[in-house]
Amino acid sequence: MVESTLATIRVPRKGRGRPKSKPERLIGDKAYDSDPLRHKLKQRNMERIAPNRRNRKRKTQDGRTLRRYRRRWVVERTFAWLQTFRRLVVRYEHHVRLYRAFFHLACLIITLRHL
Repeated sequence: MVESTLATIRVPRKGRGRPKSKPERLIGDKAYDSDPLRHKLKQRNMERIAPNRRNRKRKTQDGRTLRRYRRRWVVERTFAWLQTFRRLVVRYEHHVRLYRAFFHLACLIITLRHL
């Protein structure tokens, strides 16, 4: 699923120009620690930042790159806040437009709560 997700990335640039479709690095959890994924990302000139699994014989990450991994809690915390909205978790809506509207509404409520 990583490849299909990376194919849909479009990061807008400042000013004019095409959106950026190839990020410099991919930050993931221990599930992203696999040799085939590492080789595929190396072919795309992307850096993989993920902690090693416990049973890994050859370590592939050092402490310097894992400093970026520490900031991943912001994303995990946001997912946890979104989990409090049952309508998003259960997904009663069949249409993507309605689901996306409730997602944006939940993000607005989260932002207003934490001002």
